[in-house]
Amino acid sequence: MKNSKKATFNIGQIVKHKYYPFRGVVFDIDPEYANTEEYLMSIPQKIRPTKDQPFYHLLAENSETEYIAYVSEQNLELDDSDEPITHDELYNFFDEYVDGSYKSIRNLKH
Repeated sequence: MKNSKKATFNIGQIVKHKYYPFRGVVFDIDPEYANTEEYLMSIPQKIRPTKDQPFYHLLAENSETEYIAYVSEQNLELDDSDEPITHDELYNFFDEYVDGSYKSIRNLKH
């Protein structure tokens, strides 16, 4: 791992994708890309991220479904809607929603 950038977002924060209509809560952070080359190449070239930045594991949701997402920092921004997440897996990681973010039951930190 070379000179990894410090993560902008924290575990428990709600973020949204800059280009796709979904939002989610951060439940884990990789300091740099840690998925397959196939996954990286499946991201449209116009928004394909570099590997040397934080990547976030999200409990994600959109208007139709919920899922786990793996997204680069460059493609995320803070969600300021003040709306909680309703993902079914939420309470496996967090136990309360306070002031726009979730508090971890395991006090996970990076």
